Amino acid sequence: MTKTKDTKSKQAEKLKKNIDENIKIFQEIFKGDDYFITRTFTNREEGRTKFALMYIDGMIEAELVDQSIIQPIIQNPIPKDFMGNMDSILNRVILSNQAEKISGIDELVIRLTRGESVLLMEHSNEALVISAKGWKSRSISEPENEKTQRGSREGFLEGVLFNISLLRRRFATPDFKVKTVVIGTETRTDVAVCYLDSIVNKQILQELLDRLNKIEYDGIIAAGYVSEFIQDSPKSIFETVGDTERPDTAAAQLLNGHIAVIVDGTPTVLILPFLFEDYFKNIEDEYINVYFASANKIVRLLSFIITTIFPAFYVAILTYHQEMIPSFLLISLSGAREGIPFPTIVETLGLLFVFEVIREAGLRVPLQIGQALSILGALVLGTAAVEARIVSAPVIIIVALSGITGLINTKLKGPAIIIRFLFVMMAGFMGLYGIMFGILGLVLHLCSIRSFGVPYMLTYTSLRPKDIKNVFMRVPLKELKKRPAFLSGWNKQKQSQQSNGKG
Repeated sequence: MTKTKDTKSKQAEKLKKNIDENIKIFQEIFKGDDYFITRTFTNREEGRTKFALMYIDGMIEAELVDQSIIQPIIQNPIPKDFMGNMDSILNRVILSNQAEKISGIDELVIRLTRGESVLLMEHSNEALVISAKGWKSRSISEPENEKTQRGSREGFLEGVLFNISLLRRRFATPDFKVKTVVIGTETRTDVAVCYLDSIVNKQILQELLDRLNKIEYDGIIAAGYVSEFIQDSPKSIFETVGDTERPDTAAAQLLNGHIAVIVDGTPTVLILPFLFEDYFKNIEDEYINVYFASANKIVRLLSFIITTIFPAFYVAILTYHQEMIPSFLLISLSGAREGIPFPTIVETLGLLFVFEVIREAGLRVPLQIGQALSILGALVLGTAAVEARIVSAPVIIIVALSGITGLINTKLKGPAIIIRFLFVMMAGFMGLYGIMFGILGLVLHLCSIRSFGVPYMLTYTSLRPKDIKNVFMRVPLKELKKRPAFLSGWNKQKQSQQSNGKG
């Protein structure tokens, strides 16, 4: 405990004018780290004043450090008034365009851990922090989970600065703003909040910044950590903070008044507020024919209904409401179930569970094995189960249909699975009444959720035509004159009347 307090007190100090004492402070802080490097040198002509360059090996570009820091100080003539004057070194010797003076030891330690170099000089209580980051990053590629046929092929990467640049270059305006918050006592993770100043709702923005500043956690590794801390309903199965891997999707959301949160180290960008209708949005809808895009939107909505209700409806009808089934279909179903030892609810729940096991196994193993596993699970296990009279053929069709429709919207996969199982159990105990009670409870739950003060189901329950006209169908861009009133700030105009030819 004493050692920790001593270290923290050292980090709270300022640099001294004795370079050897300063070097000892940093060596004590990074004691045990073999990759912490301290390089001392002097100018070849002056030769008396000692300089020290500190960095963490593997996080800097060695050639850049040599050319912009070490070589100019050793080989070039040193200004006459440089003694203890770090401004003289900064303005007339160092060749890097990313350098600044810092005197606080705690800030210098943070800069070192982030891959920057620190230059110390004898008789100076200030240090130069020089950017020479050099770690490798993967190249830009198309996101695996959000592929498109006609849109951009770019996807976010792990670096926060690079992700900000992917957004910034889509907005040729100073209206694009970025605020940075550092979270995590151990990781010191950069979290960038991006928005359009004239479009964003300032109350939502301030609420987000307040929630970020209240996070007290030792390590923020990915965007999911931040999402869990700032969401409104952490116990709900539905997300109130969205995410995307595509810069064009994030840019489109910013234009509607949303806010993008970029977390260093993860290629997923958080989008908020996030409403229920956002589950069914796809940026590719904006790139294709209005009618085809509207059909796709309706298909996504119907798929969610089918994947959650269809298995439960089958169990309810076959268990409690057989009089609702046409005679010829009832005879066919009864024949298919002849010899099956399990009740319909057990049969359906068991097969749903097996389907989820196969799906999860396919995700966790290598791609080629996953494809083979899915085929084996669907063909071999399904066929063998029917021939062995363990399950009936109709229930395999029901489970397969609900599984396929559930994969259409991957962002709703988790909630759909839970709702599907709950509805099947309620249908097994109460029939169609159980399904109706389940739907009623689900709607009430959705209407009770808020995302940063915005009702989760606002676009489905609003009585204002302009709020709901783009929910069920894709409206032509010429008809979208204004941004959503509940999200945007004072600038709600998307296009002027003159641009529509209606002036």
